[in-house]
Amino acid sequence: MIDHFSEVVAFGPQPPAEKSAQPFQLGLFVACYNEEANIIATLETVVAACREVGVSFQIVVIDDCSRDRSVEKVKEFGREHPDVPLTLYVNSRNEGLANNYAEAAFLLRSEWYRLICGDNVEPKETLVTIFKELGTAEMLIPYNIEIRGRAQSRRVISKAYTALVNFLSGFHLQYYNGLVVTRREYVMRWHSNSHGFGFQADLLTRLLSRGLSYREVAVYGQERQSGNSKALTFRNFASVAHSLQNIVIRRVSKLLYGQC
Repeated sequence: MIDHFSEVVAFGPQPPAEKSAQPFQLGLFVACYNEEANIIATLETVVAACREVGVSFQIVVIDDCSRDRSVEKVKEFGREHPDVPLTLYVNSRNEGLANNYAEAAFLLRSEWYRLICGDNVEPKETLVTIFKELGTAEMLIPYNIEIRGRAQSRRVISKAYTALVNFLSGFHLQYYNGLVVTRREYVMRWHSNSHGFGFQADLLTRLLSRGLSYREVAVYGQERQSGNSKALTFRNFASVAHSLQNIVIRRVSKLLYGQC
């Protein structure tokens, strides 16, 4: 694996040296890119949810070349919470969310794995609802009953995207961007080669094609409290197109050859 980190800082209790050990139940990758105003609240929410559920957890934050004080904020949190197993990785170049998602799966030492976006759009109650279901299926797939504060235009786009992925894949999920909880080994083995927000649908449909069990979990979300969303960019639209192409090719391949 190519080392592209300019800085690595560990806080709190760390796992044993043996790479084969998985001392934590849940590994959490917190994605951070220009989240100075949100990252501490995100980490506080995650820790509070894990402790309420009683799950052992490890956090990896990957800062993707933020231009604000995000890195300093994460370090501040780490110093003030010496009991939280947290490691900060600072990229030397911007890698994109999907690449960081795959990278963090290799960096963590847990059985289960989930992405947490650093914009604090998931309330503690949402995470508690999801984490309580840990281990009940190979995939926990959240879908939003409501996202408080979301514009009607974003809701329409989201529903259209879900309908399109269902049509192309042949599956019938409620939502494809709900940040699945699955076994870390599955992400390491079958992670998407897409580069933007479409990677979640790509991964989910691939795992579904392999017949893994899943549970859809109804939750509530909220719009980010500070800063602008990074979802509606040309880069991410291109990524979604790439992911949809992968989904179609995979479905055709399975129909023709019985392969995923």
